[in-house]
Amino acid sequence: MAIHLDHLMVPAHDKRASAKLLAGLLGVPWSETGVGPFVPVYLNDGLTLDFDEWSGFFPRLHFCFRVTEDDFDAILARIHAMGIAYRSHVHGPVDRQIDTEHGGRIVYWNEPDGHQWELLTVSYARQSDDVYLGM
Repeated sequence: MAIHLDHLMVPAHDKRASAKLLAGLLGVPWSETGVGPFVPVYLNDGLTLDFDEWSGFFPRLHFCFRVTEDDFDAILARIHAMGIAYRSHVHGPVDRQIDTEHGGRIVYWNEPDGHQWELLTVSYARQSDDVYLGM
């Protein structure tokens, strides 16, 4: 049986600004309008992040993106260019360093609504998949 994650909803105070920022950093397409009230960011052929506008409090979420070494370099360059603070550890202070403890490279940053984004080149949760996926 094959199960594929199709989309996730991401709460935001300004869904368009949040979607545009993430899509710009990751270098992926997005649309001003999606199905229903959502502003979609198209991560790949099968997964969409649907930004939804919420007022008031909402939970801060953590999302991790596994990318190639070349994509990591390109995304980190965009993070630098935009002056976004990043860190090497999930709960650590902003140190503008890259974590290499798990056989790849990892950085974390928070977007304006507080969601935490993680970028890595080797999955520490599923290391054997990296060989299978050719990453």
